[in-house]
Amino acid sequence: MAKEIKNPPKFVDRSPSVAGQDYSRLLYELKENYRKAQIKAAVRVNSDLLEYYWYMGRQISSLQVKSKWGSAFFDTLSIDLKAEFPTQAGFSVTNIKYIVRWYNFYNQSDTIRQRVVDELQMPTDFGLIPWGHHIDIFTKAKSVSEALFYIEKTIEANWSRPELNEKIKEDLFRIHGKAITNFEDRLPAPYSRLADSIFKSPYNLEFIGGGIENERQLEDALAKDITRFLLELGNGFAYVGRQMQLQMPGGQTFIPDMVFYHTRLKCYVVIELKWGAFIPEYVGKLNFYISALDELLKQDDDNPSIGLLICRSKDNAVVEWAFRGTNQPMGVAAFEHKAVELLPTAEQLQKIIETYHYKNK
Repeated sequence: MAKEIKNPPKFVDRSPSVAGQDYSRLLYELKENYRKAQIKAAVRVNSDLLEYYWYMGRQISSLQVKSKWGSAFFDTLSIDLKAEFPTQAGFSVTNIKYIVRWYNFYNQSDTIRQRVVDELQMPTDFGLIPWGHHIDIFTKAKSVSEALFYIEKTIEANWSRPELNEKIKEDLFRIHGKAITNFEDRLPAPYSRLADSIFKSPYNLEFIGGGIENERQLEDALAKDITRFLLELGNGFAYVGRQMQLQMPGGQTFIPDMVFYHTRLKCYVVIELKWGAFIPEYVGKLNFYISALDELLKQDDDNPSIGLLICRSKDNAVVEWAFRGTNQPMGVAAFEHKAVELLPTAEQLQKIIETYHYKNK
C-alpha cells in the first residue's frame, strides 16, 4: 500500500511556453485588459447613474411646476429614498437639489435639445465624467456654452476634479476657444461644438520675431517655422501647403494663404492671414475658398471644409454681422505679435539713421 504523502510539494510549471518574456507579456496583457475592463465598467456605472439623475431631475421639475411643492418636499423625498435604499449614496437633500438644478441648467438650452434625439434623454458625453465634476462645472459656469466647453476639455484631457477647478479658476474658457464663428448655424451638432472648442483667439505669433510689415512676410515667417505654428494652432492640425493653386473648371486659378487638414474634425481648414484689422470684405473671399476646397479637395468621407481668418484685431459685432450673408462654416480670430510694436519699420529705421547722421555732422 502506497504511503500517503502529507503536504505534497507544490508543482510550478516552468515549461518554455510560460517562461521569460512570453510569461511577462502574458501577465502584462492580462493586467492591462483587466484595468480596461474596470474602466469600462466604471464609465458604464457612472453613465447609468447620471441617466438616472437626469430622469430624476426631469420628473421632479415637471411635478414641481404642477404642484408647486415647498422646501419640505426635498426633506421628505430624501427620507423616503434613504429608507428604501439605505446603502446607496446620493439621496441627501443637498444632492437632490443639485440634481434638479443640473437638469434645469441644461434643459433651458436649445443647444442641448439639438444634441439629443429625444428631449428626455441626457447628452451621451455627460456620462463620461463623474458627478462631482458636473457639480463644479454647472455651479460655476456662467453659460451653457462655458459648461459644455469644460465638459469637452475634461473628457479630452482627463482632468481630475482639482485640475478642473484650477482651469475654471484660471478662466480658461475666456482665453481659449474665443474665435468668433458661425459653426452653430453652419455645422451639425455635436460637430459644431467640437469645432468651436478647437479654434481660439488670440493666437500668439511672437515666435516669428520682428521685421514683419505685411501679410506676405507674415505668411513667409509662419511657413518657415511651421512646427511652432502648428503647436500654436493646437493638436490635430496637419500642414497641407501654402499658396496652393485652386484651379476652376474654366481655367481661372485662386490661391489661398495656407491649407491644413484637421484629424479630429476630419476636414480641410483654409487659413487666411490679414496684417490689419478685420473688415467685412474678407468674409466673401474666405467663403469662396471654403467652397473651392469642398469641390476640389474634399473626399466623400471628409466633413465640410472650414475657414479661419487670422487678423491683427477684430470687432466682434462687425464679424457677426458679416457672417449673416455667408453659407460656409468659418471663424475669425486675432493674433498677438508684440514684437511688431517694439521694432521700427524699414521707413522708420531709415529716418532714425538720417537724423543720426544729420546731428553728428
